[in-house]
Amino acid sequence: MVLTVEDLGKSYGEKVLFSHVNLNVNENDKIGIVGVNGTGKSTFLKTVAGKLTADTGNMVTMRNLRISFLEQSKEFDMENTVLMEVFKDDSPLMSALRDYEAALAKTEAGDLSPEVQQALVNASAKIDSVNGWNMESEAKTILNHLGIHDFEAKVGSLSSGQQKRMALATALIQPCDLLILDEPTNHLDSETIGWLEDYLAHWKGSLLTVTHDRYFLDRVTNGILEFDKGRTYSYDGNYSQFLELKAARIEQEEAGERKRQNFLRNELAWIRRGAQARSTKQKARIQRYEQVRDQKVDLNRNQVEIGLAGSRLGRKIIELENVTYEWEGKTYINDFTYTVLRNDRIGILGGNGTGKSTLLNIIAGRLQPTKGVVDIGQTVKLGYFAQTNVEMDGRLRAKEYIQEAAHYITMADGTKLSAGQLMEKFLFPPDLQWTEISRLSGGEKRRLYLLRILMEEPNVLLLDEPTNDLDLDTMAVLENFIEDFNGAIIFVSHDRFFTDRMAQKVFVFDDDAHVQIFMGGYSDYKAKADAEQAEKMHLQRQAERAKTTAEPAMEKAKPKSKSKGLSYNEAREYGEIEAVIASKESELKVVEMQMSMNGSDYDMLRELTGEQERITAELDKLMDRWAYLEEKAQES
Repeated sequence: MVLTVEDLGKSYGEKVLFSHVNLNVNENDKIGIVGVNGTGKSTFLKTVAGKLTADTGNMVTMRNLRISFLEQSKEFDMENTVLMEVFKDDSPLMSALRDYEAALAKTEAGDLSPEVQQALVNASAKIDSVNGWNMESEAKTILNHLGIHDFEAKVGSLSSGQQKRMALATALIQPCDLLILDEPTNHLDSETIGWLEDYLAHWKGSLLTVTHDRYFLDRVTNGILEFDKGRTYSYDGNYSQFLELKAARIEQEEAGERKRQNFLRNELAWIRRGAQARSTKQKARIQRYEQVRDQKVDLNRNQVEIGLAGSRLGRKIIELENVTYEWEGKTYINDFTYTVLRNDRIGILGGNGTGKSTLLNIIAGRLQPTKGVVDIGQTVKLGYFAQTNVEMDGRLRAKEYIQEAAHYITMADGTKLSAGQLMEKFLFPPDLQWTEISRLSGGEKRRLYLLRILMEEPNVLLLDEPTNDLDLDTMAVLENFIEDFNGAIIFVSHDRFFTDRMAQKVFVFDDDAHVQIFMGGYSDYKAKADAEQAEKMHLQRQAERAKTTAEPAMEKAKPKSKSKGLSYNEAREYGEIEAVIASKESELKVVEMQMSMNGSDYDMLRELTGEQERITAELDKLMDRWAYLEEKAQES
């Protein structure tokens, strides 16, 4: 047993976030937490992590439980380097690694004073004593996979997305028994999410995570905890199994409610026939009726259905012709041409920093292309759901914020809905509508921002990471809305399930900033891209075999080379080997510094010389291996 939660409850003022939460977490359990925004999922994680105190209930943990926690927002010392922040922990190993990186940075800056050299030696000795060099190598490997390659860069020089990924690396690298991740896939591209799934699936430890990524929940978790209307329900299995089990639970609840109503009708008829409370038995029967009558049963499963009428689109929507965008010497979009069709459903894919949001901003007119033309039709009314919410006045109430856009909205069937009615459809009950924006959760603010845009009745929607911070129920609503929307929709999303369901075609940024167009969703694109890569490797192998056949007989007698291209295990090794080499180089640098400091101590010098030779030999092997993998990677 890692953790047991018993009747946990938490409130803010009169608002009950959750109550009577019970959960058992055993070794290697990987539990996903789902529920509508504002039900307290993030607060629950903070409570388990010890950042907040529960109002009711208690938690029982294994002895000396180690927890590593990724919050949605994390504060950094902007003057620290990346590695110093990653190692920012109170454990002896993390302290030693932090001291080592700080001293190493000073030596590389030219400070070779005895104090700095001694600090480097002392930190190195502490790392040696706990076999901590693997930790440094692991940290650099994780950072590389998360797209952060300059370990000595100051945190303040990183983009907000890079800082989010660094926070994830910090959580992953901490030795722990229970890993708690709040929205870990935000700010990650699809390829990096795939790596994270593989990493967590093979990670030995227990996991609690809040995420909206349904593929992630399917591939990583073996249990689901659902927050639903102030109650929680536990399910064994991944997200797909959870959906089946939840449907069975709801069906059972509805059957139970039918039985309750039948019981009440029968008992009420008995009472109306003139039953007298003359006996204890009759009194007990009446009391039982009253108890069953007063039970609170909420079977409301309202799904948000929004089909906006919108204004009519003319023949011309949006035309992009030879669009190029460059910034500070880098090309983000290279000679792109496309004509947007009336009912297009386009997903934009690509790694972080490749230009996806830039393309949306150019379409929206927020950025001007360096070259080329963007022509927007006169009837187009754009709605732009940006990656970050616009500034909201926290003093405004939620309903007032929506009414700033419009008081009424016309639906696809011609009916009109007031702002309040639409908010109820969008999971804002009357009491929440009059809540000040400053008191809403991050997910509720995100949902409110989306509703404000829809209230303006656009006929072309641009969505930049629309699924970030939205709960799964709201995402299902958004998906249903997109299917019924009478206009074009172009979106950027790292959510593979969302892209698979919504996109009819995808724009994919390649390494040269060209935008390729594939029909279908993410899985269709990935299958085609993998097939093209396999065909390319097949043709390369055929070319190699033809070359071998044409060689002179003497050359043929030489051992045949293995097939070109990296295997799966080699690809993983190739992705990690540079970090291992960097770690070994750091070890060697420390030993050489110790040798310079102990030149008169012959016994110590002899021992250090042996250590130097050992590390140098290991480094030579690593370099040879790297050269081999590099050559195969170039051939693949």
